[in-house]
Amino acid sequence: MPPALRLAQAMPGGWRWQLRRNGALTPRQFVAAFALACGALLAVALMFASLGATLVLPFAALELGVVVLAFAWMARHAADREELELDAALLHVRRWEAGKAAAVQLPRPWVRVESPGHARDLVRLRAVGRIVEVGRHVRPEVRQQLAHELRWALAQPAPPGSG
Repeated sequence: MPPALRLAQAMPGGWRWQLRRNGALTPRQFVAAFALACGALLAVALMFASLGATLVLPFAALELGVVVLAFAWMARHAADREELELDAALLHVRRWEAGKAAAVQLPRPWVRVESPGHARDLVRLRAVGRIVEVGRHVRPEVRQQLAHELRWALAQPAPPGSG
């Protein structure tokens, strides 16, 4: 394995890339942060309501609803990821997005990798009339590294005994 490979993991008969969201909180910490945010919001609203500002309560309820929606969206997408596996014959691309899984298999000899041109662009994989974009869960500078590693791995001969 050349020293430039930072994202790839060697596996029997090929390479694997696991691209995940950068989640700083564990599920338990996420629930604690949610409870803390809701508790603080309610405490401030109740304090003002006890001082006679009763109109604060409907706005606090609205704000609490927005906080619940934001945390629900974050929880739904916390496990989003992409996984690429390159074996002797195929490049397997699997994507998990909001609890739904999708998979594509591209024939190894036909796969062409296009580096992202701009910061918002993803890595494009082209093969036999299909285009698959990967790298949505990693930083833009990491996408360039991913494209470099995929190109390198595709250029290597298939590992012995893997076909």
